[in-house]
Amino acid sequence: MSSRATAVKLVLRFYGREMASRKAITIPALLGPALGNICNLYIAPLIVAMMVGRVAVTGDTGFGALASYTLAFGGTLLLAELLWRIGIHCLNRVDAYGIEHLYVFAMDELLAKDAEFFHNNFAGSLTKRSLSFAARFEQFVDTLAFEILAALVPLLFASVVLWRYNPALVAVLMGMIVVTALVIMPLIQRRQKLVDDREAAIALVSGHLADSLANMQVVRAFAAEPQEAAEHQRRVASSRRKSLRSWDYANLRIDTLVAPLVALTNVIGLLIALGLSGGDAGVEAIVVAFTYYFNATGIMFRFNQIYRRLETVLTEAAQFTELLLDEPKVIDNEHPEPLRPKGFDVRFETVNFTYEGARQLFHELDLHVPSGTKVGLVGQSGGGKTTITQLLLRLIDIQSGTIRIGGQDIARLRQADLRSLIAYVPQDPAMFHRTLSENIRFARPSATDEEILRAAKAAHVTEFADALPQGMETLIGERGVKLSGGQRQRVALARAIIRDAPILLLDEATSALDSESELLVQQALWELMQGRTALVVAHRLSTVAGMDRLVVLDQGRIVEEGTHEELLSAEGTYAQLWRYQSGGFLGEDVVAH
Repeated sequence: MSSRATAVKLVLRFYGREMASRKAITIPALLGPALGNICNLYIAPLIVAMMVGRVAVTGDTGFGALASYTLAFGGTLLLAELLWRIGIHCLNRVDAYGIEHLYVFAMDELLAKDAEFFHNNFAGSLTKRSLSFAARFEQFVDTLAFEILAALVPLLFASVVLWRYNPALVAVLMGMIVVTALVIMPLIQRRQKLVDDREAAIALVSGHLADSLANMQVVRAFAAEPQEAAEHQRRVASSRRKSLRSWDYANLRIDTLVAPLVALTNVIGLLIALGLSGGDAGVEAIVVAFTYYFNATGIMFRFNQIYRRLETVLTEAAQFTELLLDEPKVIDNEHPEPLRPKGFDVRFETVNFTYEGARQLFHELDLHVPSGTKVGLVGQSGGGKTTITQLLLRLIDIQSGTIRIGGQDIARLRQADLRSLIAYVPQDPAMFHRTLSENIRFARPSATDEEILRAAKAAHVTEFADALPQGMETLIGERGVKLSGGQRQRVALARAIIRDAPILLLDEATSALDSESELLVQQALWELMQGRTALVVAHRLSTVAGMDRLVVLDQGRIVEEGTHEELLSAEGTYAQLWRYQSGGFLGEDVVAH
């Protein structure tokens, strides 16, 4: 079975579960329109046919003779409206509650994905897929209620009535509906590939648009508006061609085949009814047969439209459930241990790790950071410094070995518990399109305004925040575009301060700061690191020269360890790196803290 077919089955399972969870309103929601259609399309015409038959026999058209039929006809129409109102009232609630729950479910599933998943998918495409998955539920339920059950349930009623006049009427009607379905089903299945191509093209359009808008500053900086517009036009044109291909196939191949079958069915039904006119049924049979056939055969012509609507709904919704087929690579242990570390030392024990499709990075890596110790990770790019921080956070998982915090294997802890122990400042801090204070509070939602302000002052955020229009309540734009790189890093440092976690992971946390700001922020960092376990990644060696211990990494191997003075005396890799930098922006003087 293809991944798309499996994804569609998942959609049906999730949608079915939503409807089943609210049976009390789902059943009237689905049956209300169907029962209303029985009244409008079959009972009301039956009353009229009986009235016409009586007139044909008696010739009496007076109100007194036909009053009961007239009242029954009017009452049936009112009953139909009542059933429709009840059905739609319940349907609105099925749709609303279902969409709400599916929005939440989609977000929960995305939050459970690992870091690699988001590296491989456009944010815009994920947004469209998750929103479509929830929003399409409304169209799915409405199609069931207004198109499928509203046609099939009345069809069963019509068959019972027609059987009273002549079983042949039922046999012909049902037989032609079945023949029509069998004839056009292969065509519809062949069209599925066209629909899949169309939806994939639409996803490419939305993904490129979101990517361009998210990186508009880069687009403008390189005067790339024409090429981005041209690429957008190319993708839109491809989407248009594929959409027309699927639409034309439905119109020219499927509907042109259904139309003559519908006409033939109505003609045969009328001929059978005319054959009954000489019997006891007379005119009544002709009116009933003609009306019922005309109404019922509409489902033959709508069969393709209904299927098209369902396949569009399910195909779009399946673009999200297809993402669920690949389980997250980083998952919680089935039986997680409670968080009870004995101290906050960090230990890598014979750790082996390889990025997918790359050579092995760590081979039996051993690294111990005692509780309360400040360790700097240095070395050339690609040595594995940032990878160590990612592994400690369990954003990615090792292939073998063990990573422990306070003696506990982090793979046996809940990810949320593990990360509650860590304050992390990445090299490129992510910012939300929220206020400055909200961005800082993100690290600890329960923090008070006073705590937020203290953290902002400690990270020297207030130095630029005071100049902003609304101060700490200023919206900083998507991904923090209103802030400079150094300002974003200060906000990220304020987050680490407000997090107040026993372990600090700093990955180039001061790389975007100017020299004056770096000195100020480093003072705040040294205060923050007191009594905490800290792993600090830095290419700028002066940032970590005062650490308790430096670990030099080269292509995944620890080649040197020691203090700044010990490593300079060893005249090894670290000393060579220091000499490369000392004549540049670092300077020779290092203040030990």
